[in-house]
Amino acid sequence: MAVFNHVSYDDHQEVVFCHDKASGLKAIIAVHNTNLGPAFGGCRMWHYQNDDDALNDVLRLSRGMTYKNALAGLHMGGGKSVIIADPKSTDREALFRAFGRFVHTLGGLYYSAEDVGVSTKDIMFAHQETPYVAGLEGKSGDPSPFTALGTYLGIKAANKHQNGTDNLAGLKISVQGVGHVGYHLCKYLHKEGAELIVTDIDQVALDRVANEFNALVVAPQDIYHQDVDIYSPCALGATINDTTLPLLKAKIIAGCANNQLAELRHGEQLKSMGILYAPDYVINAGGIINVSFENDYDAERSRRKVENIYQTLESIFQQADAQNRTTNAVADEMARAIIEAAR
Repeated sequence: MAVFNHVSYDDHQEVVFCHDKASGLKAIIAVHNTNLGPAFGGCRMWHYQNDDDALNDVLRLSRGMTYKNALAGLHMGGGKSVIIADPKSTDREALFRAFGRFVHTLGGLYYSAEDVGVSTKDIMFAHQETPYVAGLEGKSGDPSPFTALGTYLGIKAANKHQNGTDNLAGLKISVQGVGHVGYHLCKYLHKEGAELIVTDIDQVALDRVANEFNALVVAPQDIYHQDVDIYSPCALGATINDTTLPLLKAKIIAGCANNQLAELRHGEQLKSMGILYAPDYVINAGGIINVSFENDYDAERSRRKVENIYQTLESIFQQADAQNRTTNAVADEMARAIIEAAR
């Protein structure tokens, strides 16, 4: 498995491969950049098809965390970790305690938290082995509601830029993935009067959203060609790709999933199609913003900082229009400037 010449390797500072035979842990920790401070980023647990898929995911995710933290105005670098396992596994304490021991060997270079397939309870297991975790119960806790809040506000900012109003009442919005964050996002959207079309691989989560928010449920493969105003990807990444792009009817893509573009060139294709894209690591920064208040937690201060996502996206959209560039290219450039200035 190549690392230094991997397509997603981006001058990462450190990549750690972790294996604990007793617990069965197989994990990868990637520290992308620490110019702005120790690397922060959640731990994802997923049944990857192979080790290279896991490596590609953690490299892309950790780079995204560097850019996310920079544009959110946080004194944090970017890192991420993945555990190669079934996210529905029930034997979790030994696994996450082993993971915590590996995190501890980095001596504070990287702080972990929950992400897809991982709960705050899992992170508490890791916390028994290391102080270098965040999003702890009794402190900032579950970041999902704050990620959803930022995404909701980002959707409003995108609609204002594209259509002249941030009122979402009456709009059709498709939400791909209605787990922890997706559920809270649907709650915000429904309250404002949006019409929801949703999909997920978890029937229980789908039933909950359908019953509580009168959402129309469609099969996972059918979400892309829905006749909607806004497509909100809130599951795994790379859903904007060569296969799905020709199917899209939405004029705005704004969701909380990481790494939504399969390749950077897909940002150019969206622009040529007249689709406004809210860069993923900008719109979904609410969770890590909430985590940044971990040691002196104040939910209201966290909420106020999450609300800045609206203005950050407005600035990106305006610059992209003025420079006739893609929104993801403008966001990347802004993030790199902040990171370089802190070097």
